[in-house]
Amino acid sequence: MSTRIVVDHRSSGALRHPEKAHRPDNPIQRKPVWIRVKAPTHPVYHETHALMRQNRLVTVCEEAACPNIGECWANRHATMMIMGDVCTRACSFCNVTTGSPAPLAADEPERVADAVARLGLRHVVITSVDRDDLEDGGATHFAAVIRAVRAAAPGTSIEVLTPDFLRKRGAAERVVEARPDVFNHNLETVPRLYPTIRPGARYYQSLRLLDRVKSLDPAIFTKSGLMVGLGEEKAEIQQVMDDLRIADVDFLTVGQYLQPTIKHAAVARFVTPEEFAGLAALARGKGFLMVSASPLTRSSYHADADFAALKAARGHASVAAA
Repeated sequence: MSTRIVVDHRSSGALRHPEKAHRPDNPIQRKPVWIRVKAPTHPVYHETHALMRQNRLVTVCEEAACPNIGECWANRHATMMIMGDVCTRACSFCNVTTGSPAPLAADEPERVADAVARLGLRHVVITSVDRDDLEDGGATHFAAVIRAVRAAAPGTSIEVLTPDFLRKRGAAERVVEARPDVFNHNLETVPRLYPTIRPGARYYQSLRLLDRVKSLDPAIFTKSGLMVGLGEEKAEIQQVMDDLRIADVDFLTVGQYLQPTIKHAAVARFVTPEEFAGLAALARGKGFLMVSASPLTRSSYHADADFAALKAARGHASVAAA
């Protein structure tokens, strides 16, 4: 990755993270062998890339500099990022551009739905930037995208990865009414680190959102994710797991934080694959239906296979309870 401030690829010479320009530099550490990935070369990767540009779509795969983009796009698994490519928040871990977003595009739901149908996706993940500038935080737009995908690709299961809808009354209800199959909202890190890592968010608001979704529709699978390697302690991770189980969250993902630029939060350490295996075992012991924990795990990584396993796990749990 670059060791310079990233320049926005959409506007010549513009800083991608102007709010971080005056922060002290955090040198980017060399990655251990277990977390290195190859540059994408598969022909289907380029086909997926072309379709995203043709439909004028934004993907979190690109905007967040996901290390799995080569593998996922080679399998036509692209995670759509709706409501633009500019976020109203400035989290210190995130590579998405911060600034004043453009108005919502009325035709975006249809463009997303068309891409999902053309890719032939069994499962699609739809996420977004934070849109604190909108009265409902973008909940109505999420619902419109869900409905459009249902119409264009009725056999595709839908997973949404939403913002926290902080101070947006009724937002969760609007998204739940559109009946996504999975409602994901990432806690990202432990409460102690929120002021520096996720300063615009509130830990307990995120927990309440997940709890509210499950209370509105118990049939919807709920999901959340954590990054590790930011300086958190194991006991803090355990507490987050317990909090998520109290909120009846079904699926937990845990992955290694990777620093996008020298102006972002530094990696405190690289967690070993053995430690990830231990965290996965710990989470399963706490009762999550599904756990994905590895250095390269991200919220939408292998989401299609995970959704199938999640449904099977619920079925097994129901039989066991009977």
